[in-house]
Amino acid sequence: MVTSTGNAARILVVDDQPANLRVVGMLLSRQGYEVVTADSGPKALDICETDPPDLVLLDMMMPGMDGFQVLEEMRAGAAPPSLPVVFVTAAQDRDLLLRAFDAGAVDYVTKPFLPEELLARVSAHVGLKLTRDRLERVARERQELVNLVAHDLKNPLSSVLFASEMLISGATKPERVPRYMSMIHESATDALGYIRQYLESAGRGEDGAAAPSASLTETIDWLVQRYEYQLEARGIHVQVQRPAQDVHVRIDERVLRQVSENLITNAMKYAPDAELTIAGLPGAPGYWQLVVADRGPGIPASKQRELFKPFVRLHEGDDGISSGLGLSLAKQIIQKAGGQLWYEDRKNGGARFVIELPQAT
Repeated sequence: MVTSTGNAARILVVDDQPANLRVVGMLLSRQGYEVVTADSGPKALDICETDPPDLVLLDMMMPGMDGFQVLEEMRAGAAPPSLPVVFVTAAQDRDLLLRAFDAGAVDYVTKPFLPEELLARVSAHVGLKLTRDRLERVARERQELVNLVAHDLKNPLSSVLFASEMLISGATKPERVPRYMSMIHESATDALGYIRQYLESAGRGEDGAAAPSASLTETIDWLVQRYEYQLEARGIHVQVQRPAQDVHVRIDERVLRQVSENLITNAMKYAPDAELTIAGLPGAPGYWQLVVADRGPGIPASKQRELFKPFVRLHEGDDGISSGLGLSLAKQIIQKAGGQLWYEDRKNGGARFVIELPQAT
């Protein structure tokens, strides 16, 4: 293996002749590429499966397993579909070269080759591949942001909808009207706050920023106040266990509310007419927990391993509102804050979700 110390594209050179591997490897490494070599088809496939390169220079004629067989295995799943392969061959037969393109090669270089020609072709195809990778990454990050924003807006908008429906119904007790009006205003403000947060976060640096901190007691009280009437409407009785003294954990207050809301709304959806416990408890040394536990059906054992994967719904028959993203996003957010989110079966039945975060100092 020949490697460069620079942060460059990674090229796999496949040839059964050691002299060819040495010459091509030295030529590429001098241009700043990281070079990996394989003297047989099976070795090349192993590399593509375990640590795919950015480009493969593949000898067409090799004993045992020729270049066409290697490329066939790669296109069958032994390598990423987008991995570009350039054949290096002494063959001048037109039909053979056309067969190479039909097999999935993006280009070819004939032996003996001019160093300038080989480098030009490598540069062109590596550039295309890296550009495609960047575009795919941007598209993926954009979709993740869309998913995150859509999910985080769902809870405050659901609260707006609930409060407005209660007011429209005309059956609301007069003394509750101000609270419903306040709920609409606060939820709309939260939704706009989330949007502003996402729009500003891309251009805001973290250097010099104060360490985030959230009060467990205030978060619990906020959850109870925000969802009191919605929980009541679903027949859910809430038990609250606040810490003996106010404790702050190391996470942004708004973010902790977002994650906690998701656990509360899940309990409302999957465990109506049951008891719900919201508690602030000591965790591992230096950590505190926010626990949301219900007396619903719990999570089937068959789904617990996939519970925090994207697009996995808790129960069959979910309506179209649930995306299956909530718990996956919540776990990612908590882990970024240095904590953990996990599920436990509750003793005597039910679900128990635990958010554990480092105590703020």
